[in-house]
This record gives sequence, C-alpha cells and structure tokens, in this order.
Amino acid sequence: MTKKASSTKAKQQATQVENPETQDQVLAEAAETLAEHVDKTPERVASMFDSIAERYDLTNDLMTFGWDRVWRRAVRQAVYPQPGDQILDLAAGTGTSSKHLAAWGADVTACDFSEGMLARGRELHPDLNFVWGDAMDLPFEDNSFDAVTISFGLRNVADTKKAMSEMLRVVRPGGKLVICEFSRPVFSPFRAAYDAYLKTMLQVISRTVQENGEAYSYLADSILQWPDQDGLAHMLMETGWEDVEYRNLTGGIVALHRAVKGA
Repeated sequence: MTKKASSTKAKQQATQVENPETQDQVLAEAAETLAEHVDKTPERVASMFDSIAERYDLTNDLMTFGWDRVWRRAVRQAVYPQPGDQILDLAAGTGTSSKHLAAWGADVTACDFSEGMLARGRELHPDLNFVWGDAMDLPFEDNSFDAVTISFGLRNVADTKKAMSEMLRVVRPGGKLVICEFSRPVFSPFRAAYDAYLKTMLQVISRTVQENGEAYSYLADSILQWPDQDGLAHMLMETGWEDVEYRNLTGGIVALHRAVKGA
C-alpha cells in the first residue's frame, strides 16, 4: 500500500514532523525494534491472556494506579461515537472500552483473539457483541465500520503493519482509526524512572493479584521494545492511513494516535 501522508502532527496536542526524509530510517528502526526478543506468536499471546482474563481489569487498575480509566476516556472522546455508528473495538479484552463506546449509542463489535478474555467479557457485559478475531486477518467485510479502535493491544500483534492494513480494509472511506498504546515518556528523567518501574515494580504489583508472572514480564518487555510516537505514526502512513496525528497522555507513557481512511 502506498504512503498517503507525508507528515504527522505531534506536540502534546499536535506537532508536525518536519523532516519526511527520515521516514525510511524511522520505519527501519521501528521494524527492527519489533523483531527483537519478544515472542509474539499468536498462540503464545492468546494463551497468556487466557490465563489472566479473570482478574485482568483489576490488575490494570493496580499497575497504572487508575490511569487506565483516564486513558480510555480519552479514547472515547477521540472516537466521539454517534448513535448508530458501527465501531470495531479491536483487542477488546473483557469489553472495558467497548461498554463506554456503546453507552454513547454506537453499535460496537468487541473483537479479541483470546477466548478467555471473550468468555470473561460475555460474563461481565452480556449486552455487548463479542466476536473472536485475529487482527492480522479480520473476519469482517471491506468497509464495514465507521471507526476502528484498539487500546493496549497493537503491540501484542505479531505483524503490526499487517494489522494496520486490515484495519484500513474494514473501515469505510472517511472513517477513523484511534490507537491508544503505551509509548515513550518525553522527559528523560521521567523516562528513566518509568523504565525502572517496568523492569521491577510492575511485576511485583501484578503478582499480588495474578499467578502468571510470565505474562507481566512479557508486558514490560513489549512496552520497552515498542516503537516511539513518531515510529508508530510513520508506520500508519506507510500502510495508507491519512491525516495521521498523535498526542501524548501522562507525559508520553501513553500515546493516542488518530488517522483517517481516504475517500
């Protein structure tokens, strides 16, 4: 797929990347980062999430000190669902984000590839439409949705760009994509402290409520090896998304990327 945009907005709200000539280098570095160390085979990742589904939401609250709720509200505001909108919430897990999108009147499809997460989601939110699906091969027709959103799930996909292309395929022309994902804090001293937290305290906290310590070791590694804000933005442009922009949340611990499918 050809690149549709030559710049991205970035600042806390929107900043332009001034040097498009560096895109190839950024993409190469992002691809190299994604290939290192972390085993993201679908079977392994799905099994891992199956094992932590029961207390997944509680663990997220503890690990983020409640900030995950703030970040998910930002997702809902970015999507700005309207009554009757068809929205795909990808990597929906137990439906935590999906339920808030549906509360605004949207018709939400909560899609995940962890059967354990889907089962837990159906228990918690029986009114939501939960569907099993692989982000790299979505079980939906072309141009099916007004918007696609994925929160804290894209970095778990084995082939990020393939997932981006699949999301582009199932969104209608003019439709939007909203990605909420862990990223890189922009203030160096804060970034060092955050990296230390990921390598140590994250697993300590998670083990107070979860038995599968490996899952949260994976979580820390997957965050540390994930592309930064600009790297992810350029990958979106490379896969055909237009009007790519992002803003940092909580100092860049999380970044909210937005893009549009061209007409």
